[in-house]
Amino acid sequence: MRCCFEPKGNDPGQGSTLFFETERMKMKKINLLGAGGSIGSQTVEVCRMHGFGIHSAALKSNYRHLAKLAREFDIKRLCIFDEEYSKPLKDELFGSGIEILTGMEGLCALAADDNADITVNSVVGMVGLEPTLSALENGMDVALANKETLVAGGDIVMELARRNNRQILPIDSEHSAVFQCLMGVSGDKVKQLSGIILTASGGPFFGRTKAELENVTAEQALCHPNWSMGRKITIDSATMMNKGLELMEACHLFGVKPSQVEIIIHRQSVLHSAVVLSDNAVIAQLGVPDMKIPIQLALTYPERMPSLSAALSLTDYGSLTFEKPDFDTFECLSAAVSAARKGGTAGSIVNGANERAVELFLDGRIGFTDIGKGVAGALDSIPAMPADKLKNVLDADRAARKYIDDLFGVN
Repeated sequence: MRCCFEPKGNDPGQGSTLFFETERMKMKKINLLGAGGSIGSQTVEVCRMHGFGIHSAALKSNYRHLAKLAREFDIKRLCIFDEEYSKPLKDELFGSGIEILTGMEGLCALAADDNADITVNSVVGMVGLEPTLSALENGMDVALANKETLVAGGDIVMELARRNNRQILPIDSEHSAVFQCLMGVSGDKVKQLSGIILTASGGPFFGRTKAELENVTAEQALCHPNWSMGRKITIDSATMMNKGLELMEACHLFGVKPSQVEIIIHRQSVLHSAVVLSDNAVIAQLGVPDMKIPIQLALTYPERMPSLSAALSLTDYGSLTFEKPDFDTFECLSAAVSAARKGGTAGSIVNGANERAVELFLDGRIGFTDIGKGVAGALDSIPAMPADKLKNVLDADRAARKYIDDLFGVN
């Protein structure tokens, strides 16, 4: 299996002078899926700074924001995922000649549009899997911030990337950190990579007991100590499900086994992750907690450019701490690690169960600790199948969501 850090073949677009490279970067155009979310908004900031173009853009329902972006960047194609907002978007852009698509079909069409140089997938949830496949099938590289793509469909996605000689460039800060560490490793990176140290902030409830988590509210769970993120991923950080999902991603991206990935709690979110090499040397990537660094690198790789992010001052932090996670208290983390070891559609099962349980929690229909109970229960109750077909992955996702609805009596 080809890992994300393995180079493609010769790149005829690579220039020999700094001037040529800078001009080439200025002409870069992207397809941006999830333009209104946290990652999408920061991607837009990076594009503004460096003069990158946005060829196509998609978001769920905020048609006014999409129309505003279309005018600013002269975007040629748009997808408003919720079809009910298609007419108001068309009214907003009347006479512009911009093509407007809807739904999954539209999302996949934008992802695969090879008039751009790269597709940025920052949508939230399983909805991101099929657009990633569409992009790779049509020969597009993918800058990936959608966890579910690899958690649920990693076997299919990585094989398709290998077969089509395409790259998946990670945007998640932890996976970007591993990617950056390996950029500095010469020779056979696969053979030299012995392990990964995956850091976690621990979220707002690190150190709490199960009993103390029983009455946690959505408002409390949405208060992350270090990062500004969307609602779903912030809840995943609070339950530590996020780190379990990232472990599964790391296994697919870098060709390692779950046993080679160590999760540690690092409350300051300065050391974003590290790699352990065959001689036990450890290389880490550090920086302020700001997603614009990994976003920008995914767009400019293999080059680095000036960034909007602040410089890191280690003396301002004074000290960095590292602790072991509490697998007993945070059931989501434990279930996700078990799913990684089990393989197959187990990833799709825990992901689908988690997505549905988080929805119910944010709607006030279940408690905070019910999320972990539901995820663990789904993994125990639903048989895992080989994840070599999209149908198996999607069937597992549906079964997990139904399990959650049945467990909590949701009609």
